Order: sequence, then structure tokens, then C-alpha cells
Amino acid sequence: MYRCLLVDHDDTCVDSTRHIHYPAHCEIIRRMRPGLEPESLDVWFEKNFHPGVFHYYTGELDFSPEEMKEEFSIWRSFTTTRIPSFFPGIVDTLKSFRDAGGLVVVVSHSEEEHILRDYSHGADGFVPDLVFGWHDDPERRKPHPWPAREALKRLGIAPGEAAVLDDLSPGIEMASQLGIDALGAGWGHQVSSIRKEMQRRCRKYFTRVEDFRSFLLEK
Repeated sequence: MYRCLLVDHDDTCVDSTRHIHYPAHCEIIRRMRPGLEPESLDVWFEKNFHPGVFHYYTGELDFSPEEMKEEFSIWRSFTTTRIPSFFPGIVDTLKSFRDAGGLVVVVSHSEEEHILRDYSHGADGFVPDLVFGWHDDPERRKPHPWPAREALKRLGIAPGEAAVLDDLSPGIEMASQLGIDALGAGWGHQVSSIRKEMQRRCRKYFTRVEDFRSFLLEK
């Protein structure tokens, strides 16, 4: 069994894009680019996968720095007022992993305070050992390796004793740079282009939480 699981938050543990981040995107387009139609949910997942939300807004939509501040304000009005639900079975899986001696670290692009809020509301008392959320310095957030490297350093874990679980490419790229096993979480969306690429890049790809649990606890 792995000694440490570095787990993503959005669409890996909580069902958040569908209920929070995508509605925020629709509101951002409505207010800031009223002549455009928002992307469909599946296309929005693809934009999150590549090129990433920041590059989508600053590149494809050419948002200025001032507009990015407005975009962030609108997005945060959704993330601060809506709490996502955990996918069925994921909290029990993390608890069982902890009970078996494993350590759980969250590495996410969500803000740390919101991650901890979500766990306090929906994880039945379970709290991760460490949380690395959004950081203004891009070199301290995935896909850069710093969050994973720092987590393993603090916990005294070697890369070969850890795994990263993520539904999108930033976590997988972070894992590959450090020689950490990359595991794909495929239960949050059904976008075929993302699934094919994740299957190619991950050691294992799971479409059901139950299958991931079996692998994690039996390894």
C-alpha cells in the first residue's frame, strides 16, 4: 500500500465544476462577454484540461489584468456561497486509507480555506493531513512539482511511496516530474477526449470510486 496519497479536490473528491465552477463561468461570460455564448459543460471540462482556465481567459478571450480581477471576484462569489458534495464513497475510501496507516494530502487549485470548509461540512470529521491550495506564485501550485515535493519532505515520504489522484492533467504532470505514480479519477465527468489522454498518461485510470478504493487498499 502507498504511504501517502496526494489527492486533488475539485471533480476528484467533490462534485464542484458541475454545480459551482461551471455556473460561475456562465455568469462571467454573461457579464463580461455578453455577445458570446458560454461553453457547454463538456467543453468547459476540456478547457480546464487544456489550456487551463487562466490561459483560456487571458488567451482565447483576451481578458486584461483588470478583467481577470473582475473574473476572480465573480468566481469567488460562487465558491464562497456554495458548498459542493463529496462523491459517494470517496470519504470512506480516504478514511480507510488513513486507518491502514496512510497519509492524505490535498493538492488543489481551490483555496485552502474552501477545501477545509468542504471537509468540515461533508467529510464526517475526516481532515487531511496537509492541504496545499491555490497560490499566487505559479511555481507553488501544480503542475509545478513544489506542492508534492514539499508535502513529501514534511511527511518524510519518498516519491516511490506516494501516489497522486487527479481528474485533470496538472496533477498528472506534477506527479511525473517527481516519479510519483499518477492515478486518474474518471468519475466526475464523461468527456472522451480527456479520458483517452488520462488513460494514456496515468498508471491506472478509474471510472468508479469503488474500483479506485480496491486498488488503493489492496496495493
